[in-house]
Amino acid sequence: MIQTSSDDDDISEFLRRPEDPGFGEKKKDIPGGLWQKCPACGAVVHQLQLAENQRICPKCDHHFPVAARERLLALCDEGSFQSMDDHLETIDSLGFKDYAAKVKKYRQSTGLNDAVLSGRGRIDGVPVVLAAMDFRFLGASMGSVAGEKITRAIEAATQEGKPVIIFSASGGARMHEGILSLMQMAKTSAALARHHDAGLAFLSVLTHPTFGGVTASFATLGDLILAEPGCMIGFAGPRVVKETTHQNLPAGFQTAEFLLEHGLIDFIVDRRQMRTKISQVLRYVGAGR
Repeated sequence: MIQTSSDDDDISEFLRRPEDPGFGEKKKDIPGGLWQKCPACGAVVHQLQLAENQRICPKCDHHFPVAARERLLALCDEGSFQSMDDHLETIDSLGFKDYAAKVKKYRQSTGLNDAVLSGRGRIDGVPVVLAAMDFRFLGASMGSVAGEKITRAIEAATQEGKPVIIFSASGGARMHEGILSLMQMAKTSAALARHHDAGLAFLSVLTHPTFGGVTASFATLGDLILAEPGCMIGFAGPRVVKETTHQNLPAGFQTAEFLLEHGLIDFIVDRRQMRTKISQVLRYVGAGR
């Protein structure tokens, strides 16, 4: 029997999902961003579970990025961290297109004036000066303010006779500031040279990813260099290196594990053990003057 168009309409009407106003309202009540997929193992993890585990996947131990403030608060003794130089703000000295708008956007989304949070704190009672780069702010690129905040943190540690700890995560120099960005490499390195001459310790912690001018300056000048598992560390990215050298890169090239094997870093430390490891190191090198 040949089905008529009227029959088709009846069947379509029967199969159509009924309009349920309540269904749509329930969907709106469910807040977004509660779940995150792990890029390493594919597990879907609740944000609360990640927060409780210092943003580490409970299935495979993949280390998700973590905000600078969250990182430093987890490292320092409770209530001891006090930020410094929060007033410093980037100036668009070159008039780079859309740069001022981008900076404003990232200030609002991160709650930071630039890509570095610095301050004083205590770790198991030992006074230290710390700085952490926040990749959410323009890829934690090192511009004039980021470099100045790191330099001031190092200089404060030198003056106060304290160890300095810097957590790096960066795409490299901030192209929007041209030579003003590149000069931060020399400025931070010179401050560390004076800190070293004063007989004080510098602990450098590399996190994912650490590249460009940051790797080529202060990040790899630590008396002790630690890294989080699986993080990528280098100057240029692996694709650029491969295209430049026309060589096949070895397995694991530029990972923390590869660089540990080849002597660039000293320890790979799980984020959940970072406070314990740094506390051990501080007791070994001394708390300074």
